[in-house]
Amino acid sequence: MYKIDFRKPCRVHFIGIGGISMSAFAEYLHNLGFKVSGSDLRKSSITERLTGLGIEVSYGHRKANITPDIDAVVYTAAIDNDNEEYVAANEMGIPSLNRAELIGQLMLNFKDSIAISGTHGKTTVTSMLSLIFIEGGLDPTIAVGGILEAIGGNMRMGNTEHFIAEACEYKNSFLEFNPHKGIILNIDEDHLDFFKDLNDIRNSFRTFAKKIPKDGQLFINGEIPDYEEITRDLECEVLTYGIIDPAYGGADRGYDIAAGSIQSFNMTGHSFDLYYKGKYLDRIYLNIIGIHNISNSLPAIGAGLEAGIPIESIKNTLMNFKGAKRRFEYKGSIHGVNIVDDYAHHPTEITATLTSARSYTDKTLWCVFQPHTYSRTRKHLKEFARALSIADRIVLADIYAAREKDPGDISSLDLAEEIRKYGKDVNYFSSFDEIESFLLENCINGDLLITMGAGDIVTVGESLLGM
Repeated sequence: MYKIDFRKPCRVHFIGIGGISMSAFAEYLHNLGFKVSGSDLRKSSITERLTGLGIEVSYGHRKANITPDIDAVVYTAAIDNDNEEYVAANEMGIPSLNRAELIGQLMLNFKDSIAISGTHGKTTVTSMLSLIFIEGGLDPTIAVGGILEAIGGNMRMGNTEHFIAEACEYKNSFLEFNPHKGIILNIDEDHLDFFKDLNDIRNSFRTFAKKIPKDGQLFINGEIPDYEEITRDLECEVLTYGIIDPAYGGADRGYDIAAGSIQSFNMTGHSFDLYYKGKYLDRIYLNIIGIHNISNSLPAIGAGLEAGIPIESIKNTLMNFKGAKRRFEYKGSIHGVNIVDDYAHHPTEITATLTSARSYTDKTLWCVFQPHTYSRTRKHLKEFARALSIADRIVLADIYAAREKDPGDISSLDLAEEIRKYGKDVNYFSSFDEIESFLLENCINGDLLITMGAGDIVTVGESLLGM
């Protein structure tokens, strides 16, 4: 594997530079003095930001973008082996490495690197922990999979030994990481275009956990079924966390970090008693909604405490935490209809978001959903229908292809048919304009409208609000 010498800047080209993570590391190398270029399929706010920094961005993946003066190529897991630029780099003998390998190499430069993994919630927890470390005076380097307003983007260069990074399991990317500490939030069936089944996914998380060194720590959700299979015989210290309030399905299972006596505030957040290693520590207030976000806050709190940050500082940080972009993000109101956007694109995430939203309105709960990838929609069709049926009225957009090609055997109409089995009102439209017109005609004062999905469905709500 090619290894980058971060002390000797060279010319690096990123294939897929417009991705939320790729752009972060392109900017990081640029700030270290590297000459950075890249390509992406289309212009976006991210690529425009990069060009504004002086990074050369080309649109379209073409052989001509690979020139002899390039010292190394970085590519994403979504890039196919027949990609023109990838092929050209190999033909020209230019060394290449994937994004995960780059992060893994970067981690070796830090004494305290923390990798946040899990099927859901990674961006939220990475954002929480990042702010806890910043406010705690630890000046960390940060790589987060979403836009965090507090750091002005998705990457922050610190000047200390602390590095916080989101760790994605897709194509086993996180197995390239070299973390000193790790967090496992949950393990669900997802990315089945790569993994065989849930056991295959669990095996990957087990391998990830084994990468943590003897003097490191693993924070793991104790509510993961048979989590002991993941932590068995690990050399590092293992700390479990979970919710113990029986009113919210919790039970005291001896978690090292626990939340009890939960109180919810309408459309604003929650508070809970924090227990740490068997002792009551403090009353914590969160200004983001969702019981899953209480769970998300626990490993962030634990990692902060283990880093020596006072609980008062952590408490104040969480009290002011507004969440990452597209994580139950309140966008505004039109004609009395509150519009929220959420990145949820897996049945478990949808269930968590809609269950939380259910309690915030006594009028109609709308969900405008854009399925993400054909393979995920086909595999979890019935689970998607069950999760979406929590909403009163569902509007479906076309499937967002992302890295896939349309196989012709699955569509949003199939999902609509499954949802109707739950007796729900569901409508499908092939264009965002049609969706917006339908919503303007049918939503009424007091309704809660959620645009949901990992694609570009967010633009529907923004368009309604004139953003």
